[in-house]
Amino acid sequence: MTTVDAIVLAGGRATRMGGVDKPALVVGGRSMLETALSAVASCAHTVVVGPYRPELGPGILQAREVPAGSGPVAAIAVGLTALADTADLVVVLAADMPFLTAGAVEQLISQVGATGADATFAADDSGRPQYLVGVWRRAALLAGLERLGTPVNQPMKALIPAHTATLALDTVADCDTPDDIARARAQAPPLSLDEARNVLRHKLSKLDARRVTLRTASGATLAEPLLAVEALPRFDVSAMDGYAVAGAGPWQLRRDIGFAGGARPAGLQAGEAVRIATGAHVPEGTGTVVRDEFVHVDPDGLLHRLPGTPIRDDVRRRGEDWNPGDIVAAEGTPVSPALLSVAASAEVTTALVRGPVRARIIMTGDEIRGDGPLHTGQTRDSIGPVLPDLLSWCGIAPLGRVHLRDSPNGFDEVLAGTDDCELLVIVGATGGGAADQLRASLDRARAHIPVHRLRLRPGGSTVVAEIGSGTTVLGLPGNPFAAVATLLALAPSIVEGRTTRPPRRALTGPLHNAAEISGSAPRIVPARAAAEGGWLGDPNIRTAHLAGLLDRDGLAVVPAHAADGDLVEFLPLPS
Repeated sequence: MTTVDAIVLAGGRATRMGGVDKPALVVGGRSMLETALSAVASCAHTVVVGPYRPELGPGILQAREVPAGSGPVAAIAVGLTALADTADLVVVLAADMPFLTAGAVEQLISQVGATGADATFAADDSGRPQYLVGVWRRAALLAGLERLGTPVNQPMKALIPAHTATLALDTVADCDTPDDIARARAQAPPLSLDEARNVLRHKLSKLDARRVTLRTASGATLAEPLLAVEALPRFDVSAMDGYAVAGAGPWQLRRDIGFAGGARPAGLQAGEAVRIATGAHVPEGTGTVVRDEFVHVDPDGLLHRLPGTPIRDDVRRRGEDWNPGDIVAAEGTPVSPALLSVAASAEVTTALVRGPVRARIIMTGDEIRGDGPLHTGQTRDSIGPVLPDLLSWCGIAPLGRVHLRDSPNGFDEVLAGTDDCELLVIVGATGGGAADQLRASLDRARAHIPVHRLRLRPGGSTVVAEIGSGTTVLGLPGNPFAAVATLLALAPSIVEGRTTRPPRRALTGPLHNAAEISGSAPRIVPARAAAEGGWLGDPNIRTAHLAGLLDRDGLAVVPAHAADGDLVEFLPLPS
C-alpha cells in the first residue's frame, strides 16, 4: 500500500504582503494554513515548516528552515529531514491557497501512479505548473536535494526532476498580494451561522486575565476555577425548625433554645433535647434534629417521636456542600448573580477573570437621525436606542453610542480609536453600495476577518473582524430587523471567543409551520411559543422596523428546506 507524507510550507518573508504572516490570513472562515492542513489530513505524517505555531496540535510536526527565509527549497529540505523515511510519496504544499481541497490532493496522488512520473504538479488556469502544489516520489525529491548540494536560496526550478506531469486544477489560485486576498475573500462562500459561531469561538484573540474584586466584575468570565476559602456549612447546623436530640427517645426537653446566629447551646447528654431554629449551630452531642411536625411534647417536658413519622437526619453537616479548596465554580463560568452569591457563601472575594467585553455602538448613514426633527430624506434611528439593552442581554457591557456620517475615511478614525473597548458594534455600511465604506476601511487597517459574510436571510452582509489593537469589529446590516437578529445570533459567540466562556446551551424545539417559512437559504424570523410546545414562526415580516418583534417570544433560526415539526434553534428575546 502506498504511504504518503506531507510538507506544508508556512514561512517566507511575504514581501508583497508587507511582511504579514500570510498562512495565518483568514479566507472563508479559516486560515490558509488550516486549509492546507485539511487538504493533507489523510497523510500519514505532516510537517509544517515555518515559524513555531503553538496552536498546532501534537500530531503535526514543526520545523524551521535555516536560516529563516532562505527559500522554499531549504524549507522542503528541512521538512523532508523531519519526516520518517517510510513514505513512498511526499505532498509539498505552500500554505497560501485558500480554496485547495483534499480532493485536489487525492487527484495529484493518483496522477503520480497513473503517469509513473517522479512528480506531479497542479497547473493553474493558464496552464502554468505550480511547483509548490505537487506530489513527489520521495526518492526523486531526495535525489534532487542531493544534486543541489546546498538548498539555501535555490530556485524551485533547480529541484524539478526530468520526468514530471501536470494536472489542471481550479483550486490552486495562490494569494501573493493584498488584492489577491481581497479577491479570494470576495469569492469565498458565506459561512453558515454554525460555522461563523465556531470561527468566532476559536479565532478571536483572548482577553488578558486580571485579578479583580468579584462584586465589581459582573459580566466577566472566570479565567480559573473558583476555590472555596471556607467550608459550607462552616459547622453543623439545623436544617429545620425542631429539636436537637441525643440518644434514643423519648428525650427530656431543656429550657434553653438554639437560634441561628446566637450562642451555641450547651452540649447534650444522652436522653436530652433542646429546641432549635433553622440555621442554628447544633450543640455538641447532637445525634440528629427532629422537625417540629414529627414530635409531641408532654406537659412534663418529655419529647416523643410521633408513631409512623419518617426517620430523617435534619442536620446539615460541616462541609456537606463544599470544603476549603473545593471547586465551587468552573473556569469559564460567567460572573452572574448566582456566582456572586456562591462566592460570598464560600468566603471568596477576588478572582481571576476575563472581561467583561465592553462595546461601543457606531450608527452610520447620513439618512439616520437620532434626535430632533426629520429633514427630507431622513429616517429615525429606531435601533440605536435599544442596542444597549440587547448587548447586555448577550453578556456585553455597552459603553456608549455615536453617529458616523457617510464619508470615504470616516471609519479609519473610528478603527484607530478603540483603546477603551473590546468590541465595536457598527450598524450599516457592510454591503457593497457606494456609501458602504466599512470593508474598505478594514482592508486598509489590515484587519483579520474571520467572518466575511453569512449564509442567512436577513443578515448576509454581516462582517466580523479583528483589528491591530485587538478590538473585535461586528459590522451589522443597516436594516433594523437584520441588525437585531444577527446581533442576537452572533454576539454571544463573540463573548465566548474573547473570554473562553463555554458555548451557551442551544434552545431547540419543533417549528410547527417550518415548511411555510423555509426556502433555499436559512432564515431567521420572529416566533411565538405554541400552546402544544415548540414555536410558530412568522412567514412574512417587514424588516425596516421592529414591529414584527411585538408580542413575540424570540427568533427562530430556520434551516433551508425545513419541514413542519423540524427542530430549530430558538433565540429568546429580552422582555
